Amino acid sequence: MSQKQLKEAFISNLNGTSLLEISVGLTLPPLCLLCRGLLLILHYLHYGKPVSSRKYSLLLDFLVLVSPLLFSCTVLSPIIFFMPVILAAFCTGIFSRIYSQRKRETRVPFGQMVKEFQKTYLDPEHIPAITVFRVYVNVLTSISILAVDFPQYPRRYAKAETYGTGVMDLGVGAFIFGNALVCPELRQKSCVTQPKFSNLARQSFSVWPLVSLGLGRLLSVKSVEYHEHTSEYGVHWNFFFTLAFVRLAASLLLAIFPKHKSWLMALALAGLYQLLLSTTSLKVFILHGSAGTDSRVGFLDANREGLLSLCGYLAIYLASVQVGLWLLKRRDSVRGWVEALRGLALTVLLLFLSLHACRACAEPVSRRMANLPFCLWVLAHCLLLFIFFVLTDLTLVFTKLLVKGSSVPCCWKVGEPPDSSEKHGTEAVPVGRGEKLSHACLISAINKNQLLFFLLANVMTGAVNILIDTIHSKAAFTLCILHSYMFLNCLIMYILHAKNIVLKFW
Repeated sequence: MSQKQLKEAFISNLNGTSLLEISVGLTLPPLCLLCRGLLLILHYLHYGKPVSSRKYSLLLDFLVLVSPLLFSCTVLSPIIFFMPVILAAFCTGIFSRIYSQRKRETRVPFGQMVKEFQKTYLDPEHIPAITVFRVYVNVLTSISILAVDFPQYPRRYAKAETYGTGVMDLGVGAFIFGNALVCPELRQKSCVTQPKFSNLARQSFSVWPLVSLGLGRLLSVKSVEYHEHTSEYGVHWNFFFTLAFVRLAASLLLAIFPKHKSWLMALALAGLYQLLLSTTSLKVFILHGSAGTDSRVGFLDANREGLLSLCGYLAIYLASVQVGLWLLKRRDSVRGWVEALRGLALTVLLLFLSLHACRACAEPVSRRMANLPFCLWVLAHCLLLFIFFVLTDLTLVFTKLLVKGSSVPCCWKVGEPPDSSEKHGTEAVPVGRGEKLSHACLISAINKNQLLFFLLANVMTGAVNILIDTIHSKAAFTLCILHSYMFLNCLIMYILHAKNIVLKFW
């Protein structure tokens, strides 16, 4: 077999992992974020000032926010179930030290502190968890697209061939979920009246970079005979085209139907698509082609997975818009967000029960078809990860109250509630791309240029695969390559952030 055929076989015919392992893995990014925040607060407690050096800040962020994830999906994957325990114990140790060394004037009974904490006013204009969710999906995706070509990356984490739940399968759906949370339909104020199809016109212009990147990837992959998994999206289709189409189609539907009914559109679309898969020959066509011999003749036949899975991805996007609408309701206290977490937890439970019923009565999860179980699985795990990030944020807010004057980048700001007469609007907004943050923060840096970060990751992944025999790499060499690759990408984002450069002109 040629090198190209070897690499294609290396990422083909896989079946994914268990829902439990993925759920356990989702706790790692929030725990890394919590660890970083607690270390910054501990530093302030000891030295009376935040970390002022940009290079030390970048090093801390990379070592705590990124490096543990690299290890957990490679050499530490056999003990993945112990990783959250280890990180949680480390965080508990740091918190205990902060709690025992806090200033004497803040020494009040713990129960009273919890009661006061519930009344704490949080800046309702921003929801840091949305930004952190989107950035971490980008980071995890960038790690996986290169790591999957090395033998140290478990095959069960890679994309499943037909049925199964791989970590990378979830990453694809999470990208759609994260994009929907900041779509124009949610960012515009409800009190502002705009032409009905203004967002559609804006999206029609804003998706051209995705279309261009899709064409660029198609031409580059074909010209250098780069290895590709044809059953993922087809011969000519790729994920950039999927993102562009879903955003356009969703804007069209949201211009016709009220956005607060988007969950109904999502349910109808996913349900109808699943009905067609179960009662017609559509499933056989997707899996085996029009001739039943896995033929790739004609554009539709050649790209059947990418084109027909658009129904499922569009359903995920529309359902995520409904989630975004609910998240952006104005909540300005810890108590308000604790109540919101109860609602999210109930939704996650309902989604998992529905997923179990669909897997039992219809079919297993299939990213290749983006069927109804896939949509339910993606939404359930994305909401679960979001819950973890909100809990992390609230924990850091509580810890900041113990150490007056301390701050953590990309965490809720605590302040005094304004007069009721001075309230601005009724909705919150996520931490946006244009927000100016004074802190040196890797999350803020990546958030400013997310598309560039993802593009660089794809380009560097291609370069590494062309230059290196990844399949036969040793563990130490693999870790060195992956760390260098991620650090270079993060460093570029960090430099652009320091110079306040946003490479977005559409």
